[in-house]
Amino acid sequence: MILNVSASNERLVVAPRRLVVAGYTGRDEAAVAAHIAELEAIGVPPPPRVPMFYDLDPALLTTDGVIEVDGPATSGEVEPVLIRHEGRHFLGVGSDHTDRDLERADVTASKAACPKPVGATVVEIGAGMTTLDWDRLTAASSVDGWPYQRGSVATLRNPADLLERMAAAIGDSAGDLVLFCGTMPLLGGGFVHGDHWRIHLELPAGTVLAHAYETKRRSL
Repeated sequence: MILNVSASNERLVVAPRRLVVAGYTGRDEAAVAAHIAELEAIGVPPPPRVPMFYDLDPALLTTDGVIEVDGPATSGEVEPVLIRHEGRHFLGVGSDHTDRDLERADVTASKAACPKPVGATVVEIGAGMTTLDWDRLTAASSVDGWPYQRGSVATLRNPADLLERMAAAIGDSAGDLVLFCGTMPLLGGGFVHGDHWRIHLELPAGTVLAHAYETKRRSL
């Protein structure tokens, strides 16, 4: 995976040893519990722990503008993405594209069934992530031209916290890592299964990390 560092135009060749998608990462524990109950009502099984960490195949990562999916009931979600590469930390934007039909039976399998698109431009945030004003980030997504999500990243646990919780839950190694940090509620309250997705993450200084992609049904 080739990434470009904003401002410096440095080119990174990233081959992470691990891809982890974090779920239920909201800071408001009551709101997270309510969201889990909503999902359970439509057949999505509750997680065994909160936050939940899904350890996936790094080969799912892609910066391509087209991804292939198996069925019609898939959808994306905008997420801040932490990239640890050769001891340095970068912030990007990604979409946890998921098979919503499969999600009712097996959440991990539903996430593993779809590629994970990420934007090709990232910003460096320092080893201690101290240069990142997490609470002033905003994220948004749209599907087929319609607004789908928009909100403050301040509602999510910061990446330093997530890294500690991830290490406690599933272990961590010193190698390269891509960590999807969670998402915000859907504006319409329900999943939309569209074809054209746009995601962006806006930083306080005005820098915007963005990506657009299209879904195509995989040929049988």
